[in-house]
Amino acid sequence: MRIGLIGTGRIGTFHAASLSRNREVGSLVVTDADRARAQALAVRLGATAAPGVDEVFTWGVDAVVITTATAAHAELISRAARAGLPVFCEKPIALDLAGTLAALRDVTAAGTVLQMGFQRRFDAGYGTARAAVREGRLGRLHTVRAMTSDQAPPPAAYLPLSGGLYRDCLVHDFDALRWVTGREVVDVYAAGSDAGAAMFREAGDVDTAAALLTLDDGALATATATRFNGAGYDVRMELAGEADQVAVGWDDRTPITSTEPVGPPAADKPWTGFLERFAPAYEAELAAFVDVVRGERPNPCDGYEALAALRIAEACEVSRRERRPVALAEVPGA
Repeated sequence: MRIGLIGTGRIGTFHAASLSRNREVGSLVVTDADRARAQALAVRLGATAAPGVDEVFTWGVDAVVITTATAAHAELISRAARAGLPVFCEKPIALDLAGTLAALRDVTAAGTVLQMGFQRRFDAGYGTARAAVREGRLGRLHTVRAMTSDQAPPPAAYLPLSGGLYRDCLVHDFDALRWVTGREVVDVYAAGSDAGAAMFREAGDVDTAAALLTLDDGALATATATRFNGAGYDVRMELAGEADQVAVGWDDRTPITSTEPVGPPAADKPWTGFLERFAPAYEAELAAFVDVVRGERPNPCDGYEALAALRIAEACEVSRRERRPVALAEVPGA
């Protein structure tokens, strides 16, 4: 199998290395707006560097992996669909609903595959929590608490391009919430704070956010995120039911210190970032994509799953701006 990868930044480099180790991938073609970066990666992995995107689509690849800046995702997805090529794309499809829906229409019309990069679906902890909920081991699920805390914020130049904290960061929690519980969000009430670094205010973004979400069975969920968590990278989900409760992301590297006299000790080596924390999940989602391309398994996360998570993020943005509850029915694209 010959795979083309477009975008050789941090996550693109990780995915390229993962694909180069997959025995079903016979050759890898990589390209980037920074040609020198793509060439250096190709040399390191024994791949081929293409001069540009056009060559990726004309050099006979069997599938495309998109890890470019977000602004290019929708156009590249549509181009791959028109070429009849299966696509793996890092989230999001686009930063707005219109762009997302347009790309999805192209994929649907072409009848091609679009797998989205929501890696938490491939994390062992989230998978075990999902099984516990689906098998009824927690009893009636009444409360879910999700959180994502970055150790340090992204560069200031990234913020205006990111889509904001809900679309860029919490969208992972929204997807995990739907996937783990099997329920849909019916309404949200969200708030955000830009009291930290000035770069967030200048970008019209917030550095800390919280949302209360009501699920379609009456269960309540909270989702919080911050760009400033000096203790380390902290991603967790707690699920409480009438019979039991479980926690995802609680291990000896969780960056939190108990104040109890007999509590667990602080982590010696706390997680520092998403690539470190979710490395096995990232490997697994690319392996799954290769299997999808080979026709050996169904698509584990199609574009409509990404649309569902984005609609929740959109509802949260409206709620934050207008300081009111927002029903998902108000957000286009259902």
